[in-house]
Amino acid sequence: MTNESGMLSLVRKYSLYMAWFVSLVAVGGSLYFSEIAGYVPCKLCWFQRIFMYPLVIILGKACYQDDRKQIGYVLPLSIIGGLISLYHYMEQKIPGMAGLMPCTSGVPCNTDYINWLGFITIPFLALIAFSLITLILWIGRVRS
Repeated sequence: MTNESGMLSLVRKYSLYMAWFVSLVAVGGSLYFSEIAGYVPCKLCWFQRIFMYPLVIILGKACYQDDRKQIGYVLPLSIIGGLISLYHYMEQKIPGMAGLMPCTSGVPCNTDYINWLGFITIPFLALIAFSLITLILWIGRVRS
């Protein structure tokens, strides 16, 4: 028997609920920025939405049924979404990255609608959400 710290034990016990909450906040923020603030999503933003929006439904169902098997379906979505967010963030902050996959129509992907504290952008917020979901579910994949 191992003696886990209280915080780790808490994350393991409530990991599905914590990850679901993070996904709800991320989707809510995404909808706020596009529907209320009026920021038009770029191509990479849409890809990130494709990987984040289903997490609300899958994790909500997993919470309701206390089904940890869903973690195996959520982790690939959160990891791939996080990689897209990382690329998008790098495209915004590293000038040479914009030429690798340029947005050919609509809003340019390197546009900063927000730039809080000089580094917090919308893709950065998405990266934090995907990373938190991945970390929480990785810790909680086996309940102690």
